[in-house]
Amino acid sequence: MFTVTKSLEQGATKILFRWQQVADKLDEDLFVRVNIQTVNVSNKGGRTITTSYDALFLGDANRLLQVMRESFPELGLTRQECIETSWINSTVYLGGYTIKISPEVLLQRRNILKHYFKAKSDFVRQPIPETALKGLWEIMLEEDKPAIVLTPYGRNMGKISESQTPFPHRKGTLFMIQYLANWRDAKENVRKHTDWTRMVYRYMKPCASMFPRQAYVNYRDLDLGMNKETNTSFPGVSGWGTKYFKDNFYRLVRVKTKVDPDNFFRHEQSIPTLPHHMRKRN
Repeated sequence: MFTVTKSLEQGATKILFRWQQVADKLDEDLFVRVNIQTVNVSNKGGRTITTSYDALFLGDANRLLQVMRESFPELGLTRQECIETSWINSTVYLGGYTIKISPEVLLQRRNILKHYFKAKSDFVRQPIPETALKGLWEIMLEEDKPAIVLTPYGRNMGKISESQTPFPHRKGTLFMIQYLANWRDAKENVRKHTDWTRMVYRYMKPCASMFPRQAYVNYRDLDLGMNKETNTSFPGVSGWGTKYFKDNFYRLVRVKTKVDPDNFFRHEQSIPTLPHHMRKRN
């Protein structure tokens, strides 16, 4: 594993632009995601942007260094930054804990680090231009504790057909983005944080997938629409349904209609059933 952090002053923008070009094409044993956040740089309130590259590699450090030199030398990875450990320890580390924490922490039933957040997501099929990244940095500096996470796709994920599983975001997807605003006090001005998340989402529209603008179902975003409390409407939910599942949404509706015709299992964005007048024809 490794984590390498680059600030704007260390050329973060150009390095991130290069990551976009290679992340979905790296060695199949290598996964490199990017965590972007703001940090204080002086006692006078100065702030900057940092991009942290978190990696998991199935192999030893020597081969990892060779792979990185061949495919992503711009990051400047060194042997001292590589951590050789077991896979189970890597899950703890990539989950935000230090390398010294025991894997037993994963058995905790409750998250002791209580905080609140608003999140949205995008899928990207073309690298985001450097000019757009610079505009994104300006928007991030307007929020107290923003975070943006870029998760690479491609490789084996792209080898599976869009229609083979319900999850359709495969061939042609470079990476997925999660936008986050975080806060710890429930009495804070929540509207400020949620408005910021929606603002950055609007700003990124030209860089995101289109027709539809896709979203990641595990980052459930109620801004995209909600079922009514007592019932679901097939026409009313197709908007967010196709964002999550693309054309697979309509197959999921048919499955839902067959296995749960009374719509017993439901939540704000659950798959709806077909209206009764449409069931005979399907």
